[in-house]
Formats: sequence, structure tokens, C-alpha cells
Amino acid sequence: MNILILGGTGAMGVPLVNDLSKVATNNIYVTSRKKHISEHNIRYIQGNACDDNILMDILKLKEWDAIVDFLVHGEKFEHILPFILDSTKQYVFISSARVYSESDSPITENTPRLLDVSKDDEYLKTNEYALAKARQENLLFNSGRNNFTIIRPSITYNNYRLQLGVLEKENWLYRALHGRTIVFSNDIADKITTNTLGDDVAKGIASIIGQKEALSQAFHITCNHPLKWRDVLEIYLVVLEKHFGKKIPVKYTEKSTNFKFKDRIYQIIYCRYFNRSYDNSKINQFCDIQLFTDPHKGLTDCLSTFLWNPSFSYIDWRIEAVNDRVVNERTPLNEIPSLKDKIYYLLYRYDLSILILSLNYMIKALKTFKHKIHIYGK
Repeated sequence: MNILILGGTGAMGVPLVNDLSKVATNNIYVTSRKKHISEHNIRYIQGNACDDNILMDILKLKEWDAIVDFLVHGEKFEHILPFILDSTKQYVFISSARVYSESDSPITENTPRLLDVSKDDEYLKTNEYALAKARQENLLFNSGRNNFTIIRPSITYNNYRLQLGVLEKENWLYRALHGRTIVFSNDIADKITTNTLGDDVAKGIASIIGQKEALSQAFHITCNHPLKWRDVLEIYLVVLEKHFGKKIPVKYTEKSTNFKFKDRIYQIIYCRYFNRSYDNSKINQFCDIQLFTDPHKGLTDCLSTFLWNPSFSYIDWRIEAVNDRVVNERTPLNEIPSLKDKIYYLLYRYDLSILILSLNYMIKALKTFKHKIHIYGK
């Protein structure tokens, strides 16, 4: 089969490519912004596949037996969807288990979605991640086509992605490795979560590719071992204590400090505040979920591996500043790379709200001014 993986270099994409490449008759093509070396039956296409023109050229390269889409398309998805569906026998759209509303019983694929049952008019006016994915699902369901499969992963982890509630590793593990206190909240700590190893989600995706019974269907792919977020934190702390030979301090707050940031509020209210466990019987028809990694072992192994070669992506110094303020700690300014981040850190660390609003206004005005200069300068 000729299989195209759009954005296949992430937590689920990398193991999926490896799994699919084990079938000698598969030819795997993977898009990435970065350069990768092609080998065996894996070929990399360098370029930003979110660019419509680049994507159209890629779609014309082959007659695709399957396209697996990890990209975040935004509002233009409605425009490009017909071209994608015309280019393949099976379009595998990666949605999210965040689309589901709150449920007291294990979630099935028929559990109502937030988009369909929410009464929060302000929330429904937004294009927040859970709503955006559900609206894109609707475009597929209403397309008049049946050559698609929707996948709804829950929270996935691997050697370089380790979440704690709403916090990515950059927001909690970075602190621990720099001798500062982990800040976590009691409002999330006792909520039930289902964390699934990215490799296992990849096995589930691979199992439905080429399966006619999977067309026009939605599947979530999660492990069968839900935990409380407090348990996840304890797993992390045990690994960290073993690695460093000392206990890592934790400060529990009443509410998540992420409530300080408007762009992070809905993830707390409409995801992490929900207890999440899943009925996996539907995907189990194609892939044995019982073979999935127990999160106690998976999280332990992944964090242990990460600690031998730690690497962090973008650090949000606003969050670091707020957390430092909560525990009365300070980050040395020479640890913060840019002048802009230093200024943001100081403003949020000392809660200079008026100056924060002024700085944000000035930055927005400057961007608008630069945009106008660009337009009129042509």
C-alpha cells in the first residue's frame, strides 16, 4: 500500500511509521518541516503540509491507499477536505477524545460530544480544541463520503511528552530539574485520567488501515487502566527521587494556576475536570487492548529514559513566574533566554497587572503597525 502520513514525526506518528514499515509491501511517505533521511520503505517529504499549495502537490504524487492526518488545519479544513477525500481510499483523521462531554460511566464512541450538548454559549462561540475537532468531524460525517475513519486519542505520552494535568513537562518537570518546587492543584489531582503510550495508539491506528469495516466509523484508542492525576504525580515523584537521591518538593494549590491565563481555562473546565475512563470494545475488534502498556510501567520507563538525556522545547515564562510567585521562589534571570521573556517573567512574578496589560497592548499594536507597513510597502 502507498500510505501518506501528514505530520508523522510526533508521539503517535513516529511509532506508526515504524509499525507500518514492517510490512514489506507498504510504501510509507511522511511529511515533515525538518529534513529526515529516507530509508528502506520510508520516504520523507520536507515541507509544511499545512500550506495548501504544498499539500495539493503532495496529494498528486501517488494514488494513496491511505492518508493518516496528524496536522492541525484550522478553519481551512473545510476547503481542503474534498481534495483529500478524492485522493485516497481511506482518510484517517486524528481527532481527540476531548470532544466527549462529561460521563459518569466509561466513555463509548456514542457518548455525547461537548459540541452537541454544552449549554455554555460563550464556550460554543469559540473554536477551542475540543469544539474545533468536533466541527471537523461533522464535516466528514456530512461529506456524503464513506472513505474516512476518525481516531480519538486520549492523553498520550512517550519519552519526551509527559503530562501532569494541564501541564506539559515544560511546566512541571523543568522546574523539578532546576531545583524548584512542582506546583500542582487539588482541583485536578483527584480526577480520573487515562494516559496511553503513543506507541500503543499507533498500534491501534495501524490495525484499522485498509479495513473496510473501519470506514465511516469513529474509534477512541486508549488503555484500560485509568488513574487519578495524583497517582500519575506519585509515579513521577518515585522516579525523580530514585534518579536524584532526594525527594522533589510539591506545592498543592486549591485551583490550577493556569486559570491565570485565558487561553488555558477551557482545557481545565471541559477536560481535566472530567473523570475520563473508556470502553475500548470497538477498537478491540481490530487490536488487542489488553496488550497495551500499563501506565505505571509506561510512565516510569518513559520518565526514566528522558532523565538520562533531558531536552525541553519552549518554556512559557509567564507560567514559570506565576508558579514561582505561588511558592515564593525565583528563577535566575540569566536562565531566561530573551529580554522579552525576562520582562514577562518579572511582570508576572511580581503580579504587575497594569504593566502586563500595557505590554500586551503595545505588542499587539506593534504587530498591527508592522502588518500595515508590510501591506502598504508592497
